[in-house]
Amino acid sequence: MKTGIEKLHYLSFALIVSGLLLIACNSPFTPKPTGYFRIPFPEKKYQLFEQTGYPYTFEYPVYATVTKDTMFFDESAENPWWINVNFPEFNGRIYVSYKNIGPNKFDTLVKHAFSLTGKHSARAYSIDDSLIRTPNNVHGVFFTVGGDVATANQFFLTDSSRHFLRGALYFDAAPNADSLGIVNRFLIEDVKHLINSFKWRDQ
Repeated sequence: MKTGIEKLHYLSFALIVSGLLLIACNSPFTPKPTGYFRIPFPEKKYQLFEQTGYPYTFEYPVYATVTKDTMFFDESAENPWWINVNFPEFNGRIYVSYKNIGPNKFDTLVKHAFSLTGKHSARAYSIDDSLIRTPNNVHGVFFTVGGDVATANQFFLTDSSRHFLRGALYFDAAPNADSLGIVNRFLIEDVKHLINSFKWRDQ
């Protein structure tokens, strides 16, 4: 048998709980944005890639390495001038393939570059292309692919008569535009520096 005081305490407790539940139910729910680890980025400094026998030169970051490659995704190298510009700190690399115009028709190489970029259309929400023209007589097209894709930034460079080079910035991670965004924005500056410093060696 509860006393009057106990009943009063019980009633007060019930009223407080009910009030809190009403406040909680009527309060708007605000989800917290997804957080990602803060990444310390190195200072931007560049060095020259100028290897004997290569038909091109360019500048690349001091925090990157250049290695010779024999495959570009599922395509075999047809000459020794295929390379990777590696960013080990960010699990990324720029795949670079090179082809001579002559044995390969220029129109076919351009069509193939557009076709390779278009392979991402199933997962992309946009594919934008912009013309490249540098003071070093280097021309080409830069592709920006929107969405959760493995290679959001691709390009090709050419002089339209002898040389054709294609590059793609790729990450060894699950494609996620949000989580890779900050790293992609940092490295895209290096991709653009590579393009703007790029030269054909016979010019």
